[in-house]
Amino acid sequence: MRIQGAVIIEQGVTFAIVVVNQSVTNYTSRIVRTRHQLQYFFPRMPIILMSQDSAGNPHYYGRKDIVEFLKTVRLDQIPWKTYNIY
Repeated sequence: MRIQGAVIIEQGVTFAIVVVNQSVTNYTSRIVRTRHQLQYFFPRMPIILMSQDSAGNPHYYGRKDIVEFLKTVRLDQIPWKTYNIY
């Protein structure tokens, strides 16, 4: 499987952002399950899920301080890359 994401170090905190479908972020149980599954690929770091609404606006789910930081960052400033996970 391929996912779009980024690993970022900001103010001494290393975290991962992963792009998911909005159907994942519509339900708390799916958010929890997805973040748990991704922990294997991004060990020992907070995982933030990002989905976009129909207008293309990003919505972030995860640790509150990181989410607040990401709200100040444009999507094109994030170093996105494709990860192959198995």
